[in-house]
Amino acid sequence: MPDDLLIARNPDPDSSLPYLVRVPLGPRGIVLKAREPWPRATKIYCHRAAEWPADAEIVERLEVRTCTRRGPAIDLVLTRARENRSQIVITQARGREMIFWQSPRTAKQSRPAVSIPTARAHGQVLEILVDTREKYAYKFTHQQATTVKMALPAGDYAVELDGAVVAAVERKSVDDLASSLIKGKMTYALAELAALPRAAVVVENKYSDLFKLPFANGAQAPESLAEAQARFPSVPIVFCESRALAQEWTYRWLGACLAELAMTASTDGIEATFAPGLPLDGQ
Repeated sequence: MPDDLLIARNPDPDSSLPYLVRVPLGPRGIVLKAREPWPRATKIYCHRAAEWPADAEIVERLEVRTCTRRGPAIDLVLTRARENRSQIVITQARGREMIFWQSPRTAKQSRPAVSIPTARAHGQVLEILVDTREKYAYKFTHQQATTVKMALPAGDYAVELDGAVVAAVERKSVDDLASSLIKGKMTYALAELAALPRAAVVVENKYSDLFKLPFANGAQAPESLAEAQARFPSVPIVFCESRALAQEWTYRWLGACLAELAMTASTDGIEATFAPGLPLDGQ
């Protein structure tokens, strides 16, 4: 279980950041200097602290529900009802490290360390792997991508990072999806997809089309879909109305996965580079 989030006075009178924040990340926690004790009105600039003082003057002690690092972002969820969610983002600007503490209210326009996509998916020309068994495959002629045919371990379209498939998309028509769900074949496909770091199923139809199938009565297909999603929550099934929109979604989603996983790999173990918070000793 996570420790508490501690806010203390910064004992350094010359610092422009008057607070210390002990974040319960890792076995000993990490320590930051911060301008404010919580990101209420705007995102807060933070900086690495040298240490957590043994005689810290605690201002607030907040019970934490979860503290999880995802790449360069640390997600904090408190147990209190209001002002309970925040995120600490570690990014780079003008060649130096920048740390910001933000809440949902203050992060609406913030996308640190991520290139805002225009025509390209996350600022890159993707190389998309297309399964050799895929019939009538997406060509991605309207997207900035190249395609390579190969046998994929799961899914119909995928991207690689450091030579390994890290994200894949399974393409389905609504008829194929419903038939696979009802016959039980989809369970095996979802199990294979769930073994990857990122995976999804894209459907070239609307969700409402599940209720109009000539071979399935009533709620049979939607019920099977709900059961599959409950069993495999890490593999979203997305309805995209048309083939063209499903192709666009596949391109954007694979690009986003590749960017996210690359950032995660580049920041692996970053918490070990911060000053430790040390045991609380009853504070």
